[in-house]
Amino acid sequence: MMDDTEKSSDGRRKERTETRGNLAESFVIAFSMYSRIPMPTIEWSDAGMRYALCFFPLIGVVIGAAETFFCAVHIRAAFGTVAYACIGTAIPLIITGGIHMDGFLDTVDARSSFAERERKLEILKDAHTGAFAVIGGCVYLLLYAAAFSELGADAFPAIGGIHVMARAFSGLSVTLLPKARKDGLASTFAAHAGVRAVHAAMGVWILVSFCFLYSCTAPVVALAILAAVLLVFAWYAWMAMREFGGMTGDLAGFFLQVAELVMVAVLAVCR
Repeated sequence: MMDDTEKSSDGRRKERTETRGNLAESFVIAFSMYSRIPMPTIEWSDAGMRYALCFFPLIGVVIGAAETFFCAVHIRAAFGTVAYACIGTAIPLIITGGIHMDGFLDTVDARSSFAERERKLEILKDAHTGAFAVIGGCVYLLLYAAAFSELGADAFPAIGGIHVMARAFSGLSVTLLPKARKDGLASTFAAHAGVRAVHAAMGVWILVSFCFLYSCTAPVVALAILAAVLLVFAWYAWMAMREFGGMTGDLAGFFLQVAELVMVAVLAVCR
């Protein structure tokens, strides 16, 4: 009887140890994939990828902290408006390495072709950058810089909630929406993800980021930002299904960039 009890106890301890190991691996995978923050080099396993998306919104916390620190430096150093806006626009791109902007550019290129669905999917996979992608990227950065230039000290650290919420909805779309193709990065992550765990985690991240915004800004501002991202998400899901037959990793990046731009603009206007 004692032997069975000890075996059961050992089994539970081993299971807890493996779970902690898998979560640590998932954390490293998420930050290695979606940021340029140095991480240990590990071999990606199915168990590690299972919960990787759960840690994706944490990168938004890092971006929010970096932008809040930059705002504090700006207040002391009194940068000019152009420098303030440009550096603030560059911070998310520096931390993420532009992985989501890459998806935005590819999607702009594909949508601008007005071609059939299969051709649009081919353009998404094309490594070359088209003229419309360059134009779209320039317009995006100008609009983001314009919105960021209107943010005062009272917008920080609230902006961190925006970066977290955008990533939570983007991660949710990876497991929630049908995939346009079976061989893409989004399909790989979705295939290995613990769907229920990811949905629960994204729900928690959305709730936490909304509560954070609610506590850092006026209630009407937090509600306006939530309404904005919900509208963008609804449009994104409709557009992805209509034009591409489902979502891809590039489309998820496209949504994240558009959502961040719209939410930062709402924050600036409400301010």
